[in-house]
Amino acid sequence: MATRIAPAVRKVIQLTDAEDNLCTLLDEFTRHLQENKNIITACRINGGWVRDKLLGMQSNDMDICLADMMGVTFAEGFVAFLSEQKDLHVHKISKIESNPDQSKHLETARTTLLGIDLDFVNLRSEEYAEDSRIPTEVKFGTPLEDALRRDLTINALFYNVHTRSVEDFTEKGLDDLQNGIIRTPLPPRETFLDDPLRVIRCVRFASRFGFEIESDLQQAAQLEIIQDSLAQKISRERVGEEIDKMMKGQDPLRSIRIINDLKLYKSIYHVPPQITNIASSTPKPHELSLRAATILNGLLSSTSEDSMSLHPTLRSYVLQEPGCKARLFLAASLYSYHGITYPDSKGKEQTLVKCAIQDGLKLGRQNHYLDGIPALYSASDLLNGVSLGQDRLKLPSERVAIGLLLRQESVHNTNTGSQWASSLVFSLVCELVSASGHEEAAECVQRYNALTRRVEELGLDKAVDAKPILDGQAIAYAMDEKPGPWMKTMVNRVLEWQLGHPEDTQDDCLIWLKEEKSAGRIDLEELKAATMGNKRVNPGKVASSKKVKR
Repeated sequence: MATRIAPAVRKVIQLTDAEDNLCTLLDEFTRHLQENKNIITACRINGGWVRDKLLGMQSNDMDICLADMMGVTFAEGFVAFLSEQKDLHVHKISKIESNPDQSKHLETARTTLLGIDLDFVNLRSEEYAEDSRIPTEVKFGTPLEDALRRDLTINALFYNVHTRSVEDFTEKGLDDLQNGIIRTPLPPRETFLDDPLRVIRCVRFASRFGFEIESDLQQAAQLEIIQDSLAQKISRERVGEEIDKMMKGQDPLRSIRIINDLKLYKSIYHVPPQITNIASSTPKPHELSLRAATILNGLLSSTSEDSMSLHPTLRSYVLQEPGCKARLFLAASLYSYHGITYPDSKGKEQTLVKCAIQDGLKLGRQNHYLDGIPALYSASDLLNGVSLGQDRLKLPSERVAIGLLLRQESVHNTNTGSQWASSLVFSLVCELVSASGHEEAAECVQRYNALTRRVEELGLDKAVDAKPILDGQAIAYAMDEKPGPWMKTMVNRVLEWQLGHPEDTQDDCLIWLKEEKSAGRIDLEELKAATMGNKRVNPGKVASSKKVKR
């Protein structure tokens, strides 16, 4: 096991000019309140900004915590003070109401000053009921009480704008930051029962910073009462938000590994029992999801030229296309549900993969999760075992056969984020999950690499996006027929012809169409009947080459 490199933690926070100016203004305003209105308060910056600055990272978001004063009241007075006495323009204050379901337990004032996004809230303490993560009582608190209610010690650090110093009221935050430890301020069981979402946040921060999770925390996260609370007390939207951040983070594989190690899979990728009870089979072992993610990570990380190296075109697309890597890792993490279906309320067959995304994580089409990931699995079924030696990639010609395969909607469709390269990568991952050894795995990688090379040699990497050389109206005119639903089948037929005649023109295509019709190889009457629903006919059969009736 590789030795973890301790993070470089600064002893003091180095402020930018804008941050320094802001702290000065906050300090001046608190003195103004005391001298002119007999209001005593103090400002502390809390949370992620403090942590990131100590790690040498820049942050543009500040949470300003106030002693014994509400955030909106302070912010409104602060803006008036800046306008009247400093002639400074401040963005309009947004008042964010308390919304416990979205973890907004207190009214918050939000604005932007000197290019820095600011949230103003009061220091607080909280009490929770047993069956909810929404606090039953929120009141003004001391800095210590506020620090102890936080999720992690590294997120409980304060920066006092008046003394310009870091304050560690848990007495563990600075050491944990230096030593790379994920720890809760209070005993983890208590912290997690108060708010089970903190379990998932621990996973995310451990993955983000490469920190180790403290042993007591690991044990608490695996308690049945904690996992039940995670399933029952947390909105699935919040779980999905955390998973989305993990998949888009620096090390999604580590997130998936920790989820597996802490036995959190069922609580996070939650599928209701009423669905699993009617599913076509039980989910595969969760370890296979980790195996799929590990394989994906290996393919994307390796730059060496050996038998397991991924073709550079495939690798570069996944790494360079925005959102593609996150989508593939989330898809890999759902491998346990691959191939399992269930009937919905209307009797229509649905997949557990889609159910986990839609209901378990409440992730929609952002980043093409809900539409793109089911497409990846459909593409993997279609591409499974693909090889240049197969007849399906030779007839009617190699270029046409490969081109038609890549143009399949599940393989390449910009509307769902599907792209032939990412579909090949994910299909390869699915095949490698079940590979029995290195020799079989290497042969599998080489098959996909050979196909990719051939795609480029034939110019199909660009042809997959080509528009039909003739649209439906032009086809209808050439056929001397009225436009109608039948044109869609003929457009696909034109696209097939195009793949086999990359150098030919529109005129060539028109000549071909007329010849096909004249020879009886296109039966428009049968085609129109099929597409109008008058006759159940396979449209592909209608528009395919066939013998002329005599």
